[in-house]
Amino acid sequence: MKTLWLSGCALLVVSLPATGQTTQQPTGNGASPETEQTQESDDIVVSGRYTLPDRIDTATGLGLTVRETPQSVSIVTAQRILDQNLISVRDVIENGVGVAVNESDDVRNSFFARGFDIQNTQIDGVPTAWALGGDRGETIADVSIYERVEIVRGATGLLSGVGDPSASINLVRKHADRAEWGGYLNAAYGSWDTWRVSGDVGGAVVPNGTLRVRAVGRYEEGNSFTDFYSNRKLVLYGTLEGDITDDTLLRVGFSHQRNVPKGAFWGSLPTFYSDGTVAEWDRSKSTAQPWTTWTTQNQNFFATLRHDFGEGWSLTGNYNRLRNTQYTRILYLFGNVDRTTGLGLGSNPYSADGESIQDSYDAQLKGKLTIFGRDHELVLGYLNSVINRQTDTYAALNEIPPLGFFRFPPAGNFLNWNENSYPDPGFSSTPTVGVEQERIRQIGYYGALRVNVADWLKVIGGGRVANWRQKGVAYGTQRDYGDSGVFIPYVGALADLTPNHRLYASYTTIFLPQSVQDRNFEQLDPIRGKAYEVGLKSAFFNEALQTSVALFRIEQDNLGQIDGTPITRPGSGIPFQPYRAADGVVSEGFEIEATGSPLPNWNVNVGYSQFKARDANDNDANTDQPRRLLKAFTTYTVPSVLNGLTFGGGANYRSSAYSNGTVPGTTPAVPFRFEQGGFLLVNLMARLAVNDQVSVQANVDNVLDKTYFSQVGSFGQYRYGRPRNFTVSANYRF
Repeated sequence: MKTLWLSGCALLVVSLPATGQTTQQPTGNGASPETEQTQESDDIVVSGRYTLPDRIDTATGLGLTVRETPQSVSIVTAQRILDQNLISVRDVIENGVGVAVNESDDVRNSFFARGFDIQNTQIDGVPTAWALGGDRGETIADVSIYERVEIVRGATGLLSGVGDPSASINLVRKHADRAEWGGYLNAAYGSWDTWRVSGDVGGAVVPNGTLRVRAVGRYEEGNSFTDFYSNRKLVLYGTLEGDITDDTLLRVGFSHQRNVPKGAFWGSLPTFYSDGTVAEWDRSKSTAQPWTTWTTQNQNFFATLRHDFGEGWSLTGNYNRLRNTQYTRILYLFGNVDRTTGLGLGSNPYSADGESIQDSYDAQLKGKLTIFGRDHELVLGYLNSVINRQTDTYAALNEIPPLGFFRFPPAGNFLNWNENSYPDPGFSSTPTVGVEQERIRQIGYYGALRVNVADWLKVIGGGRVANWRQKGVAYGTQRDYGDSGVFIPYVGALADLTPNHRLYASYTTIFLPQSVQDRNFEQLDPIRGKAYEVGLKSAFFNEALQTSVALFRIEQDNLGQIDGTPITRPGSGIPFQPYRAADGVVSEGFEIEATGSPLPNWNVNVGYSQFKARDANDNDANTDQPRRLLKAFTTYTVPSVLNGLTFGGGANYRSSAYSNGTVPGTTPAVPFRFEQGGFLLVNLMARLAVNDQVSVQANVDNVLDKTYFSQVGSFGQYRYGRPRNFTVSANYRF
């Protein structure tokens, strides 16, 4: 039945008309529109779109358009970021098609696609490695410095170095690519007394336009729906581009982001009372205190040199230095609460300094080969990346004689938890050096060739030789794993059924080292497997509306799965979550997406994804991830109201997810299923263009004020998602 339904959807897509039309969208406030360019002279491309005419490198490195890439690709454009008032990387991923977010606390987030963690991230196509859960602020980084976010679902080991089967996220920076001076200034105010001011300006600094600059800035202060929380954020970004010759471009830049939260969560809310019943807390409830902080800083220096040799050949070299740091003074509460006295929770105050520095060098040679009268595209690449991580901790001064994990005073009455419930214990000024001290080295060589077999048929073949190793220690766990000389093949094909309908297929292998350990504290072997995908990509109205239908199958061995309840690591007293290796894990499903402008002044993005994942024993795998996701957002502009009235909205649906565990402290252990049922979030927006320069905008998220969990089950805790909230903003564009 599913196959018939999917085939019917594909036939419906094919039957849609492909007539041309011109649309015009107001660029609005707070984000620059995509550059107006096209690959074919008869395409009509306008600013303010949800589709992207640019070529992307995220999947193959060949510089192909979305329709030319033989994988599922979703682009969150600058216009979409503006319309939905998306502020952080987390916000973007939460609204991206086929991807899901689990929140750990106020800083850390995990991303998922097709049933697996997303571990491949890139900045301008250069692979990066985030710390655990983004605990140095990577997932909450501000997106005002990025032009768009590209999400390629499926394995992208050709470019990213390891064959992660979920997806790859590429953050594309804003570039100084305009000679004319222009930009915007924006001011916004919203729920929980949150306010921000932003600016983006750039242009040529010499009369002939060969030297250009661009600068972006943002400052934000505000509170949260949870008690005690407040945050200050500063974002600075600058880039300089120079045309050294007509064929040579040099680009350098630097970005700086700093978040200084107070009253920051570490972990989440306790799930149980001491009698084993479920505890339901107010959404504002927090385990933090006003003295806690989780300060993060993200800095990036980059340089790019590109030379065009002519005849379709070019060489690009990049250098990137990423420095991510954290400073924490946080409080973790754990255990079960007595429903009468509020007592029963243990405490763990913690302070640390952490730093991660990545230096990476990469080069790409691209060109055209003419064989048998046809042009074919070739890319050859090299990457050398080194990451050094270190964390030093500072002992809390209220430690009592060691009692395993209970080595600090109990938390007190959690029913009456307030700003004075757990005073700042103070921390030692002498650090314990090297609690985390790791080095990650990656070297990769890759190549891909797109063969123009016929006007209607293109075949892509390539591969990567990956060398990857992680060594060091992290919180008592010794790590020394990786591999060298691993070949990751990539094969893809695209066949034009008609001028606007393209059938594609792709195949690659999976090789993914993993750090998790079993009950004997032995590290699991790398994940190995295969990934297959077939689909149909279509375009209508001269590329204004693009649709895709994809079917995928992922096969994996050695996939780490949670193995029962946490145990205690000998000699540490700290809970440890063991994993087991599952063989024969298969994830298969489908995705449908439509993006663009079906009518003048109408933008739309809608996507639905579904999968199932089971191991060789027919047990469900990765059950903490939702099997079905629906993401939809649309806007319509009425140009006759002043200079344009844009209104719209959308909905995000997420099906149920669960993890099996036990009620903490019960002997024998009482099993419990931590579950979040399916839920729907509705969002609305409106923007009024007062004149050509000034506009005002309002956004309301979670309009129905749905109460839901953004994370359940992790160490017997849960976390609420954001309740209804609003933002109003004013923008001046020049």
